[in-house]
This record gives sequence, C-alpha cells and structure tokens, in this order.
Amino acid sequence: MTGPHASWYEEEAGPLVRSYALTRGRTRSPRSDLDLITLVLAVDTTTDLRRHEPEYLDIMRLCQAPQSVAEVSAALRLPLMVTKILLSDLLDDGHLICRSTSPVTDTGLHSLELLRTVLDGIRNL
Repeated sequence: MTGPHASWYEEEAGPLVRSYALTRGRTRSPRSDLDLITLVLAVDTTTDLRRHEPEYLDIMRLCQAPQSVAEVSAALRLPLMVTKILLSDLLDDGHLICRSTSPVTDTGLHSLELLRTVLDGIRNL
C-alpha cells in the first residue's frame, strides 16, 4: 500500500510498530523493582484505562492471574524493556500491583555462605 493512510505492513513480517512508538520514546523503566521474576497482578479492572493502546488491554487481560514480567513479555511478543515500561505505566496508574519474589537475606542479596551451600548441594547431586 502507498499513500498517506497506508499502514505499516509487510506480508512476511506482519504489522510493524517500532518500540519507541509503544513507549513514547522512553528507553528505560522508571521502576527499579521490576525484574524478570517480579509478579504482576491486575487489581483495578472496573475503571476504564486512560491508555487505550491494545498492549495495555492485553496486559490487563493477561494479569487477571499473577504473571511474571518475563511471561508478560513473552505473551505480548515484545522486548523486555518495552514490557517493563508498559507495566510501569499501569502500576503508576494503580491498575496493577507487583511483588518481587527475590529472596533477601539478613546479610543482603549476595550472601557468600548461601552461595557456597547451594554449590555444595549441587555437587552432592
């Protein structure tokens, strides 16, 4: 198709929408608490979304049950950073909640003793 109203489409690739169009030019998630295994859950499904892009609606539909950030990214077939930015928007709007599943020990995230114990356990297998 040609002309001013032609959509971006290729037979083999499908519709082409650049990542910066979905994120409005943002390249980083404003939230540092989102990692691959952070679980997100839709909590506010009764109010209308102020964002009407189909990706936001897809996220809300997916997150009726807890989903990890990686699962949402895979289901949407979007790059991880794009997914994190879209999730951040919905979290900031109050439509989602998140829970990090990363264990934090008393000595911090990187306990050398814990790593040694895990390594010993693997060796014993």
